[in-house]
Amino acid sequence: MDISIIGSGYVGLVTGACFAEVGHNVTCVDNDEQKIQILQAGKVPIYEPGLEELIHRNVAAQRLRFTGSVKEGVDNSQVVFIAVPTPPQNDGSVDLSVIEKVAREIAGVLTGYRVIVDKSTVPVKTGEKVAESIRRYNRHGAKFDVVSNPEFLREGCAVDDLMQPDRIVIGAESEHAVDLMKKIYEPFMAPILVTDINSAELIKHAANSFLALKISYINAVSALCQASGADVEKVADGIGMDRRIGRNFLNAGIGYGGSCFPKDIAAFITISEQLGVPFTLLKEVQRINAAQRERFLKTIRDTLWVLREKQIAVWGLTFKPNTDDIRSSVAIDLIVEMMKEGAHASVYDPKGMERAQASGLIKGARFCKTALDATEGAEALVLATEWPEFASVDLALVKQRMATPIVFDGRNVFDPETMAKLGFRYHSIGRPTVK
Repeated sequence: MDISIIGSGYVGLVTGACFAEVGHNVTCVDNDEQKIQILQAGKVPIYEPGLEELIHRNVAAQRLRFTGSVKEGVDNSQVVFIAVPTPPQNDGSVDLSVIEKVAREIAGVLTGYRVIVDKSTVPVKTGEKVAESIRRYNRHGAKFDVVSNPEFLREGCAVDDLMQPDRIVIGAESEHAVDLMKKIYEPFMAPILVTDINSAELIKHAANSFLALKISYINAVSALCQASGADVEKVADGIGMDRRIGRNFLNAGIGYGGSCFPKDIAAFITISEQLGVPFTLLKEVQRINAAQRERFLKTIRDTLWVLREKQIAVWGLTFKPNTDDIRSSVAIDLIVEMMKEGAHASVYDPKGMERAQASGLIKGARFCKTALDATEGAEALVLATEWPEFASVDLALVKQRMATPIVFDGRNVFDPETMAKLGFRYHSIGRPTVK
């Protein structure tokens, strides 16, 4: 099929590349001229495992192309996906101005029937507004249908998530639109759930909020483990063996971050309040998440006594491994807080260095070439993102390089007994200290 995707950011690029991979002809559109030029030159502006190879292969096969023209995208497609940013506002609501702008632009160039698909994460009832905007600015009177098709991509494994999805949700009021959407997704061999548009829009916010709830739940349990001498890893294993619960998202740590969970939970809280059904449980999820970071910082302060002039190594800058995304990164937040108190930070991340430097958020930190380099002369090491390479670093060399062998493991990567045998003073999340 002929498909266009308006918005060539994280969701748009991954979706476009995967659609092309299964044989569709895809036109990716973006209003950022520099980004389009980068993509047309064969470069990929984000890091996502497997994405670069996918894009190169499908560009070469002429199934994937890039343009800055909405008209070109709409003219060359049967189905138009909207995958533009929906950033949070100060009150927790979602800024839908870009969605509205794209809806107007599509309406202005519509000359024949198209299915307009909202792929962006949006509040319930946004589909109604998109349809209203298109009708208002549809100067040619072309017929169209609006569909909600939420994405469930996890950064770091997004290509696999799209190529082998758990489910595909299609929210639509038109049987013809549903048939076209099923045709698009037929090669993916995944269960398809067809709903009304409002239900589809709610599913995404409800799913992400539930996953964040699981993270906050196990983090609250980790505080009980810390106080009682229990081991949160064993507790999580015992909980997760129940098939009704499962082990995923029960890893205690320093809290969730990223571009989705914080934004989506805040949005879901606002949506519920606007509908007159306050979702107060999610406010507690937010509170626990913030408290987990503060508890970790308190452990650092209590152990080091004074942070001023302390040399602290930090492993990890991205909000999770296998991405270069530093948005709402707990690692960045920790560094900012420690530097405010006068600490000197030496930082390393396998993929997030360039974005972290460009952001200016941790100006004054020393950016190091390797994980080992960051520990040179350090009085403490903070592990903030669970990149696989950190688990395989030679810890004996780490100890040799550090001024004082103190480790704060915010992701429970290392084994407490191993760390104790090596002579580290080791602090993790919700696990007994081995002396």
